[in-house]
Amino acid sequence: MFKKQIQSYVPMNEQEVQDQKVILNYIKLFEHNILTRENEFAHLTSSGFILNEARDKVLMIYHNLYNSWAWTGGHADGEADLLAVAIKEAKEETGVTNIRPLSTEIMSLDILPVWGHMKKGKYVSSHQHLNVSYLLVGSEEDVLRIKEDENSNVGWIPVNEIETYCQEPQMIPIYQKLLQRATVL
Repeated sequence: MFKKQIQSYVPMNEQEVQDQKVILNYIKLFEHNILTRENEFAHLTSSGFILNEARDKVLMIYHNLYNSWAWTGGHADGEADLLAVAIKEAKEETGVTNIRPLSTEIMSLDILPVWGHMKKGKYVSSHQHLNVSYLLVGSEEDVLRIKEDENSNVGWIPVNEIETYCQEPQMIPIYQKLLQRATVL
């Protein structure tokens, strides 16, 4: 399921053309464990870029590992339905229960480096997240809730202020790409 979706994705720029090629090569090479963290070098992850109904705000978390405001997302952990992963992670990380896809299609493909770090008392070596992203819509009426083991804040940020909040400059082009995609849906 996920392989066909990634194959049929139409890249938006040269970075996505290259990342799509590499991701598909990794899926072919590591098909037996590409969906799990057992593959300690690279594995599939899924992110949700959550907009409000008016599409003028994005729901972000203050990510403890990256010390920055960021989108939601996480590891596939064996789940082949990457849209379901993105929605599940969005709900878990924000407390918002009313989340739906703006589109069921993949909206961005990116290979994201993760530097070595401690997690739950164990060292996790540097590795790559082969990430698919989806545009989601969440309700501003829902109560926001922090997921203490992953984030220390949750909030609706005006889309024109993302660059002020995000401390990861490499993520800004990805967020801009997603905002651009949202304007045509």
